Amino acid sequence: MNDMSTLPVPTDLWPVADFFFRGFGSEVNLNDESEVSMLFRSFMLLYLTTVILAILTFKLGFARKLPLMKTIVVYGVLIIGTFVLTLILGLNLPIPESLFVAALILGIYRLRLHKERGARQQNQSS
Repeated sequence: MNDMSTLPVPTDLWPVADFFFRGFGSEVNLNDESEVSMLFRSFMLLYLTTVILAILTFKLGFARKLPLMKTIVVYGVLIIGTFVLTLILGLNLPIPESLFVAALILGIYRLRLHKERGARQQNQSS
């Protein structure tokens, strides 16, 4: 019979999840309050990292400004969706790593676009 007082922790985590979940060993004792609070803190740090990177990726990838209510709805759905994704897939897939790469690529694209528009405006004014 499976013991319900321990929770196994995978050992082959992706780098960001491994950073936050380091120090647990192979399982968490659910009867130990300090281990449960450390597990909750680690999950929340992974979740907040995912949310910040998702918001950054959204801001860099979405070109148009939205009205206030639409922005609130989009961010609300984004926050709820990243919670579900982090809860279900956060330890099994490289979600923060993927969002970091997407934000980096979109940031480079936006920087190059900004420089190109500035050069074009300078050439037109000359």
